[in-house]
Amino acid sequence: MTLKNKTALVTGGAGYIGSHCLLSLKEAGWDAVVIDNLSTGHKEAVLHGELIVGDIGDGGLLDEIFTTNTIDAVLHFAASVYVGESVRDPAKYYRNNTVNGLTLLEAMARHDVKNLVFSSTCAVYGVPERIPIDEDHPKNPISPYGYSKMVFERMATDFSRSSGIRPVFLRYFNATGADPEGRLGKDCEQEEQLVPLVLQTVLGKRDSLTIFGSDYPTADGTGVRDYVHVSDLASAHILALEYLANGGEPGAFNLGNGAGHSVRELIKTVEEVCGKPVNTIDGPRREGDPATLIGSSEKAFKTLGWSPKYADLKTIVETSYRWSLAHPNGY
Repeated sequence: MTLKNKTALVTGGAGYIGSHCLLSLKEAGWDAVVIDNLSTGHKEAVLHGELIVGDIGDGGLLDEIFTTNTIDAVLHFAASVYVGESVRDPAKYYRNNTVNGLTLLEAMARHDVKNLVFSSTCAVYGVPERIPIDEDHPKNPISPYGYSKMVFERMATDFSRSSGIRPVFLRYFNATGADPEGRLGKDCEQEEQLVPLVLQTVLGKRDSLTIFGSDYPTADGTGVRDYVHVSDLASAHILALEYLANGGEPGAFNLGNGAGHSVRELIKTVEEVCGKPVNTIDGPRREGDPATLIGSSEKAFKTLGWSPKYADLKTIVETSYRWSLAHPNGY
C-alpha cells in the first residue's frame, strides 16, 4: 500500500525527535499537520508541514484539526521527557503525558482515526531483570516518567479494543545525535540528557559535568546506556506507518543499538571527537536511574525491517558536536 499523499498529525512535532521525524515523513511523501505548544519545542525546527500552536489537552482544538484535515495516522511525541524532573514534579508528567494523552485518544476515537505510532520509552521496564531487554520483559517503571508512558500504552491498548485504534509503541533507548545534514539538532535550554551536557561542558557553557553515580555495579562504576541516533528513530516511525498500513498487528518494538556504553566511555568518546578534555565531578546517584539499560531490537529488525544507519557511538557524537558548533545558542 502506498503511503504517498497521506497526512499525519504529529503531536510535539516542534520537539527534538518529532522534528526529525517530520523530515522522514517528507522524504516518504507524507504531508503533516503539527500541533505543539512550544513549551520545549521550537517553531524553527518544523521544516515540514503546517504548525498549529496549541496543546493536545485541548479537545476542542483536536476536534477542529481532525474535522478540517483528513488525518490518516497520528504520530504522538508530545510529552515531558526527563526522568529526574518527573521525580521532582510528578504532577506535570501525569498531567501532560497521561491525562492529555487520554484527550488525544478520545479525539481519535470520535473522528475514527485508527493508526497511532507512540513515542514510548525503555523506562517502562524499570530495573532490568535481564540484559538485553526484549519487549516481553516485565514492565515495572521506577520513575513517574516511565509510569506515565506505561499508562498511556495501556490506555491505547484499551482503546484498540473499544474503538479500533491500532497503536504501535516504539520504546526508545537513549535518543541522541543530530540530523547528519545539519538541519536539526537538540536545543539545550533545559537539559538532563548526557550527550548535550557533555558538549556544553566542552564548549565552555558549563564549568564541569556531574557524573550522577560512580558506584554502580558496572565495569567502571558509571551507568551504562544504549545510545540510538535520532534519525534512526525517525526512520522507524515511517516503517511503523507502513507496517500499520499493510495490516500489521498493534504491538511494541524496542529501538536501540544493542550495545551498552558507560558514562565514562561516552565522555572519552566526546573528548576524542572534540579534541578537548571534559572536567567532571562525581556526584550521587539520581533517583529513577537503573545501572544498565541495553535493548534487544530484534523484533523491530525482523518485523519492521528497521536497520540503524548511525549505530557507531563516535558517529552519533560527531553529529551532535557539529550541530552544537553551528548552533551554540540553539535555535
